[in-house]
Amino acid sequence: MTAVAPASPYWSRAAGEVMAELGASAGGLDSAEAALRLQRHGANTVDGEAQLAAAALLLRQFASPLVQILVFAAIVSLVVREWTDAAIILVIVAGSALLGFVQEYRAGAAVAALRRRLALTVQVRRDGSVRTLPAAEVVPGDVVVLSAGHLVPADGLVLEARDFLVGEASLTGESYPVEKQPGVLPAGTALAGRTNCVFLGTSVRSGSASVLVVATGRGTALGAVAARLQARAPETEFARGIRQFGYLLLRVMVVMVVFVLAVNQMLGRPMIESLLYAVALAVGISPELLPAIVSVTLSRGARAMARGGVIVRRLEAIENLGSMDILCTDKTGTLTAGEMALDASVDAEGRPAEAVLRLAYVNAALETGIENPLDAAIVAAGKAHGLDTEGWTKIDEIPYDFMRRRLTIVVAGREAGAQHLMITKGAFANVLAVCALDAPVRERLESWYREKGGEGFRVLALATRRIAPKPRYDRADESGMTFAGCLLFVDPPKPTAGSIIRDLAALGIRIKVITGDNRYVAAHVAAAIGLDPKAMLTGEQIARLREESLWHLAETTDLFVEVDPQQKERIVRALQRTGHAVGFLGDGINDAPALHAADVGISVDQAVDVARESADVVLLQPDLDVLRRGVEDGRRTFANTLKYISITTSSTFGNMVSMALATPLLPFLPLAAKQILLNNFLSDLPSVAISADNVDAERVASAQRWDVGEVRRFMLVFGLVSTVFDLLTFALLLRVFASDEATFQTAWFVVSVLTELAVVLVLRTHGPALRSVPGRLLAWTTLAVGLFALWIPYAGTLAVAFGFVPLPAHLLLATLAIVAAYMLTVEVAKLPFYRRRR
Repeated sequence: MTAVAPASPYWSRAAGEVMAELGASAGGLDSAEAALRLQRHGANTVDGEAQLAAAALLLRQFASPLVQILVFAAIVSLVVREWTDAAIILVIVAGSALLGFVQEYRAGAAVAALRRRLALTVQVRRDGSVRTLPAAEVVPGDVVVLSAGHLVPADGLVLEARDFLVGEASLTGESYPVEKQPGVLPAGTALAGRTNCVFLGTSVRSGSASVLVVATGRGTALGAVAARLQARAPETEFARGIRQFGYLLLRVMVVMVVFVLAVNQMLGRPMIESLLYAVALAVGISPELLPAIVSVTLSRGARAMARGGVIVRRLEAIENLGSMDILCTDKTGTLTAGEMALDASVDAEGRPAEAVLRLAYVNAALETGIENPLDAAIVAAGKAHGLDTEGWTKIDEIPYDFMRRRLTIVVAGREAGAQHLMITKGAFANVLAVCALDAPVRERLESWYREKGGEGFRVLALATRRIAPKPRYDRADESGMTFAGCLLFVDPPKPTAGSIIRDLAALGIRIKVITGDNRYVAAHVAAAIGLDPKAMLTGEQIARLREESLWHLAETTDLFVEVDPQQKERIVRALQRTGHAVGFLGDGINDAPALHAADVGISVDQAVDVARESADVVLLQPDLDVLRRGVEDGRRTFANTLKYISITTSSTFGNMVSMALATPLLPFLPLAAKQILLNNFLSDLPSVAISADNVDAERVASAQRWDVGEVRRFMLVFGLVSTVFDLLTFALLLRVFASDEATFQTAWFVVSVLTELAVVLVLRTHGPALRSVPGRLLAWTTLAVGLFALWIPYAGTLAVAFGFVPLPAHLLLATLAIVAAYMLTVEVAKLPFYRRRR
C-alpha cells in the first residue's frame, strides 16, 4: 500500500518534503514505528505463493466436482430415506477430504519453509544503522541502500546516487539500463522518464544509491501488473499433462456413466439405485486424491533435495529438472575453483610491473559497480603489497556494462598533476580498442594474449589517459588511451570437474559451457575437463548466424565463448527449438534473461538477487555434483508421481469397465454404490505412501518426460488385463460357486481391493517385482489395507452396514488364488510393454 497520497506526486517534490510527509529521516525509521507501519500497510509482497490458511485449504477439498457428486449422491440417499447409504457416503467424503487436507497442508508447510530459506533480503536503515531485513518487512518511510545486483524491493525516491544504473525492462520494456539521480521532475512525467525514482521489480545494474520508500506491495507501479502476471503464469509441461490426463478420464467417465444408466433403465432397475451406482462408478474411475498425491510427492521430493543442498523455488521445476538433457553453465565456480587469484601484473612489454598493479588497485578499490572476484583479487593483491588510495580523489566513474566490457575511474591527485587521470580496466580486446597503438604493436600484444590464454590465464588489460578537468565524463572520453599493461589471473579447473561431467553424461545430460570469457582460456579449461575445445562458437560468430543456422550448430557445440547476455538467451532458445529440455546455471546479472528462458533456471545461494529470483532451483553450493544429486532426486520424484497416476487409473479403469460390462449380464449390480466408494477409498490409502517409494536405477539414469499417450496405453493394457480377470471372477462366482447377490458382491469386493493393491507392488518397477524392494511405508500400508479388506466381511455391524457377508473358506481361498494368478499375469505382461517402451 502507498503511505503518501499528496496533491502532487512524489517525484515532482523535493526529497525533504516527501520525507517530512512520511515522518521519515535520512537515518531511517526506528523499529517500533516500522512495526506499526507493517501492521497498517501489510507485508511488502505482491505474490500469491503464501500458504493457504488451514480453513481455506480444508474447504478447497470440497470444491472438487467429484466430491460434489458424492455429496449429491448422499442427498439423494437422504431423500429416499437410505440413511445408512447416506452416512457411508458422507463418511467416505469426509475421510477423503481430511486425508487430502492433511497431506496438502503438510506439503504446503514444507514448501513454505523452503521458500523462507531463500527469502529476498534488503539493506535498510533502521535505528540509525544499516540492517539486513527480509524485503517483505520494508514499509513506506524506510530508507533502503541498493547496489549492483540487487532487486529494487519497493517504489521509492532516490536520495543519493553514485553511478546508479537500473534495468527497467520488466516495467517499461526498455532494454538499456537507465541512470537514476536525485532531483525534481514535472508532475506529468511518464513512468519511463522518472529518473529520480526506482520501482519494485527492477534491478540495479551498477553503482549504489539510498532510496526513500514511498509505496510497497500492491500499491507500487508494478504491484497490480505483477499480481495479474502471476495469476496467469505459463502452464508447465507437467501441469499440461495432468490437465490432458483429466480430459481423458472425463471422456471415459461420461461414456461409462451414460452406458450404465441406459442399460439399467432398459433392464427396469430402480432409478435411484441406478443413479447412485452410476455416480459411484464415475467417482471410482477418478483418482480424486490426485492433487494431494502430486503435492505430497513433489513436496517430499523438494525436502529430499533440500537435504542434498538443492532448494526448489517452484515445485513444478522438479519435473523439468528430471527432464533436463542439456545443462548450460558458466565455467567459473562450477567447472573451476571459482577463487580468482592475481598471478602477475605486467607492462606493455610483458615484464613484471608494480606500477600496473598500483593503477589497477586504484581502479578496483574506488569502483562502486558490480562486485566481482577479479576486483576482489586485485584489492587483495594490492593490500598484500602495501598499496592504498591515499592521495587519490575519485572524480567520476564510467560504470561497467556488458557491451563495452570495461570500467573507467577518473581520479585527481598524486601523479595526475593539474589534470585528471582516467584509469580503464576491462576485457583485453575491448581495452585495446580504445588505445592509440600502431599495427605491429597491436599484433604483438594480441599474439601474447593468445599465448597466455592458451596457458589458462585470464587476462585483463589496463589503459590510462590524462585529460583536462571537466564536471562529468562519459563513454566518449574512452578514446586515445595509453596501453599500460595487463593483469593475469588463475582459476584452475576443479579436480572433480571431469568426473562430474562424466556422471552427468551417464544421466543423459550433456554439458555446454556458455561464458563471456575469451576463447583461449575457455578452450584450455575445456580440454582439462574432457570437453571438446574445437567444438566452439564465439559471440562474434553467433551474431552473424541466422536462427536456423544456430539451431543446427548449437547441438554440436560444447563451448560458447565471448558471448553477451542476449546471446546466452538465443543459445538456450535454439537448443529448446531442437527438442531439448534445457537447464541454465547462472549467478550474475547478465544471466537473468537466459535463466528466464530455460526450461529450468538454476542459480546458487550466493548469486546476485536478480539471478536468484529468476531461478527455479537454487544450489546451496556452486557445485555440479550437488546438481547431479538434485537431478536424481527430481527424477525419483517424477517417477513416483507417474506411478500413482498410471497404476491407480489402470486398476480402477479395469474394475469400472468390468462393472459396466457386467451390468447388463448380471441379475443384480456387481457392487453397491457404497461398496464402490469404499473400494476406491481403501485402494487410494497406500498411494499416499508412493511418494516415499524406492525407484529403479534405470528410471533415474535417463531424462523423463510427461507423455499422456504413454499413460493412456498403460491404462488400457493393464486395465484390460484386470478386466479379463474380473470377468473370469464373475464367471467363477456365478457358475462354479452359484453365489447369491451378497456373497458375489463381498467376494468381488475383496478380489477388487486385493488386485488393486497387488498391482501396485508389481507395476511399481519395470523389472521383476521380486528383485525390487518397495519403500517401507508403501509395503506396510499395502499390507494393512489388504488385511482390512480380508477382515471386513467378518466385521459384524460394519460388514452389515456395507452389505457384506462372511465368505466360506473355500471361496476365500479361491479369491486369493485369483489374486495370485492376476499378479503373475501382470508380471508377464509388463515385460513386452516396457521392452517396447525402451
